[in-house]
Amino acid sequence: MLKRSDLINSVVIGLIIAISGAFMLSVFNPGLLTHSPSIYIVWLAPIISVPLIIVLWISAVYRFGRKRRVLFQLGKFAPIGLSNTSIDFAVLNLLIFVSDVDKGLLFSVFKSVSFLCATANSYVWNKFWTFESWETRGMGKQFFRFLMVAGGGFVINVSVASLIVNFIEPAKGMSPVLWANIGAFTSLAILVIWDFTGYKFLVFKK
Repeated sequence: MLKRSDLINSVVIGLIIAISGAFMLSVFNPGLLTHSPSIYIVWLAPIISVPLIIVLWISAVYRFGRKRRVLFQLGKFAPIGLSNTSIDFAVLNLLIFVSDVDKGLLFSVFKSVSFLCATANSYVWNKFWTFESWETRGMGKQFFRFLMVAGGGFVINVSVASLIVNFIEPAKGMSPVLWANIGAFTSLAILVIWDFTGYKFLVFKK
């Protein structure tokens, strides 16, 4: 039977994704917040629906993962990855919004900061929920291995996003902020494969 902690964690992950996503939508469409119906759509609807969707997802993957544990781990890894992405993008857009800078060296600094915030979120959730690594013995070595994997992901994430943003011109009519987000999103495909493989077989192996 699905544990109560899995349901609670699903709701918390859903709230992280919903709140971060609502913030990003508000950044791109500030006019949405000038009318009360829009406030409901942007903020309240995701806060109610996203946690429910995550709970349903975890319940479904639990059924498939009862015989193959790796499938349930991968199922939990997916929404955690979404929460990492939402934190990454929310922090990035907050820094862009505050500074009004969307390219150049400062963009790479912003992307580094947002990535590190997402990485901290990833470590906590994957250690204690995805791979259920509760032991405290050898945590120093475990954290070092985590930093190695995260460091490789850091290079992949920041390098790919920065190369796209700084060396490829956006399509005609596309805003620089949207292009910055496309660059950040493009780097995620390789990062997901790198992270799950590294966390499972190197960091949180049993």
